[in-house]
Amino acid sequence: MATATARSRRAAPAQEALFTWEGKDKSGKMVRGEMRAATENVVQAALRRQGISVLKVKKRSFARGSSVKDKDIAIFTRQLATMMRAGVPLLQSFDIAIKGSGNPAMARLMNDIRNDVETGTSLSQALRKRPNYFDALYCNLVGAGEQSGALENLLDRLAIYKEKILAIKSKIKSALFYPIAVMVVASAVVSVMMLFVIPEFKKVFTSFGADLPAPTLLVMGISDFFVANAIFIFPGIAAIVFGFLYAHKRSTAMQATTDRLILQVPVIGDIIRKATIARWTRTLSTMFAAGVPLVEALDSVAGASGNKVYYAATKVIQNEVATGTSLTVAMQGVQIFPAMVVQMISIGEESGQLDGMCGKVADFFEREVDDMVAGLSQLIEPLIIVFLGTIIGGLVVAMYLPIFKMGAAIG
Repeated sequence: MATATARSRRAAPAQEALFTWEGKDKSGKMVRGEMRAATENVVQAALRRQGISVLKVKKRSFARGSSVKDKDIAIFTRQLATMMRAGVPLLQSFDIAIKGSGNPAMARLMNDIRNDVETGTSLSQALRKRPNYFDALYCNLVGAGEQSGALENLLDRLAIYKEKILAIKSKIKSALFYPIAVMVVASAVVSVMMLFVIPEFKKVFTSFGADLPAPTLLVMGISDFFVANAIFIFPGIAAIVFGFLYAHKRSTAMQATTDRLILQVPVIGDIIRKATIARWTRTLSTMFAAGVPLVEALDSVAGASGNKVYYAATKVIQNEVATGTSLTVAMQGVQIFPAMVVQMISIGEESGQLDGMCGKVADFFEREVDDMVAGLSQLIEPLIIVFLGTIIGGLVVAMYLPIFKMGAAIG
């Protein structure tokens, strides 16, 4: 038994690495390049057979740092789909993508996947080993493509899906970034005024010995509170924020509550709801078009929804569909989808064109999100100006009121 194990270990192919080399050709000209091989000696032997005098061979190491983003995965999927559609072999496609990657972490990830595939592992199995980067939907579609012999077509569908999901996420982030950034800047300005500017005004007003207007006294009282408790206020706010983020990351119940509350926020909630429906229908369309059974597809749809309310509802729909209920009836039961969506899904089921109808629904809601984000940007600018004018302008007026009164008295 031990002998058989030892033989199988010896028979296992050595994992190749990527080497960079420099040397001189037969004419004495300096040449350099890259080569995959098991060891440095194999590289040198291969180059000598080509008539190259080897000067330096070095194993290429992928730098640490940075991280793999959704955008990196989308670009990788598009590159792989394009090269395989052009007839480039899978391993060579990986080599080209690795060389062109500007993210060392992504290059390292692609290199690890390539090594797994080279040693006999299927692409879908290699991807499943890395669930932090490739979700069940991604792996299922790649697996379906391998089984059907149409991997390049499924990769193309995946690339389109990833690009559209990335675009809609970017629009949501852009809609939320501006108001949040303004709130942070406004808070910083008010804090500086309360801690440093208003105390200086207070010293000046105290020397007047006169009665101060009520707004001025109120602002000075708030400033005194800030100065006296600054050591507790700011660490307290930081602790609350980090505590919330920590609990939110680990508590499913808190995530569900937060997502439910966000959906109730005027304008923003409507944008997020439409973006979630677009993502939901886009995922279902992609999975169903790839030939994934509906019940199995709904499992990936739930995970890709990005909202715990829709995740829980999709799980309910999945259970009902598994027991023989139609998708339309199950969607009507959870009561979170607009009537138009349910009606379109019903038409898709009846006509046998569920994937195409889901794609049309996704296109419609993606356009809705585009329009709402553009409208929000135009609406929010005057609101931000009014907000900043009220807060900052109110503080400035309150502190200058005594000076105005003094000027009037002297006049």
